[in-house]
Amino acid sequence: MPSHPRPTVRRRRLGSELRKLREAAGVSSEQAAERIGGDKSKISRQENGRQGITKLEIEALLDLYGVGDAKLQTALTTLARSGRRKDWWAPFSDILPERFQEHLSIESDAARMLVFQPLLVPGLLQTREYAEELIRGVEKSATEADVESYVSVRMARQDILHKKNPPQFVCLLDEAALRRAVGGPKVMAAQLRKLVEVNNPPHLSIQVVPFGQGWHAGLDGAFTIFSYPDPMDLDVVSLGYLDGLLYLEEDGPVERYQLAFDQLRASALPSRQSMDLIAQAARDLSS
Repeated sequence: MPSHPRPTVRRRRLGSELRKLREAAGVSSEQAAERIGGDKSKISRQENGRQGITKLEIEALLDLYGVGDAKLQTALTTLARSGRRKDWWAPFSDILPERFQEHLSIESDAARMLVFQPLLVPGLLQTREYAEELIRGVEKSATEADVESYVSVRMARQDILHKKNPPQFVCLLDEAALRRAVGGPKVMAAQLRKLVEVNNPPHLSIQVVPFGQGWHAGLDGAFTIFSYPDPMDLDVVSLGYLDGLLYLEEDGPVERYQLAFDQLRASALPSRQSMDLIAQAARDLSS
């Protein structure tokens, strides 16, 4: 039996909204399936985000559900169309794990990213040399060509911060991330100088939680909160672990991480003092 792909964030949002509309209208899965000439399992896959849906199918379902709001109709059909678009990382899909392609999808649609990193500079802010050192350390069996492809993907990801309408990007770094000399003093000093160069509040803001803060709300590990512009979109929290990424979308966990980020930001140095600390760390490595 063929397996269906993991749902992208766009398909999850579309499916969730269609399920809510169907249930509110009192329409069964069987009735919805009959309207579009499918079966119950197809409706289930579409509502779980595991199968795409055509414009004609959406129009038929919205008519069945009694949805007359033109704005909502347009939003859903646009979301379905964007869910089928070819993503920029498609040329690298043969080497990128499916779970990471899902991460790129979540990242590429975000209007705001709140990032906390206790040990490393996040990928969207890395220099090529820093990224290459990390990738070589993780991908032990990768060929030179694979390493170059992975690095190219990481550099291409950074274009999201420089597009016409970029997302707001707020990054909180534990001071430990500044002191861990990944790649040696020269590579790390260049990485720290890049952080100072790109810092541009409020669009791109980098702050440091200093060692002197002691205990703080991020000691359990790194996390990222993704927020989206459309009212029907759900915030997503991304957590990294040894074998991949975990996503949280329920209101309770998301709110707890939002509170943790607020607490971390209150513990961090202001932007100017953070830049002074980063610049001094770079000078220490260069001396």
